[in-house]
Amino acid sequence: MNAMPKVLVVDDGDRDPDSALSMELAGMGYASVTTPFEAADDVLALIPSPAAVVLQMPRRAGWAERRRFLELANRLRKNLAESGTPVILTGGVSGAVTMLQNQLSMHAVAAQDI
Repeated sequence: MNAMPKVLVVDDGDRDPDSALSMELAGMGYASVTTPFEAADDVLALIPSPAAVVLQMPRRAGWAERRRFLELANRLRKNLAESGTPVILTGGVSGAVTMLQNQLSMHAVAAQDI
């Protein structure tokens, strides 16, 4: 069994090697599970407590696509608030990695204070 903490990455299903977060996450010590938008809830049900959820919105998304991702982000933030799981909405890899590092560092510090 893989003991690495898992990060759920939700995208539009159109995966470009240049926009994959898996390598960066592995370098940070996280395993990643990537799923298309439509399967996000089903996959989240299989991962009992992800370290974070990253919603990777397409860079050239139109308003309807952006709205879908924003609504999912809001719903997940509400549903995962009690566990303190960060939900990060991003449009690119470099921004996602930076935000993820910041969010997970803050989460780790808060957990140590408990």
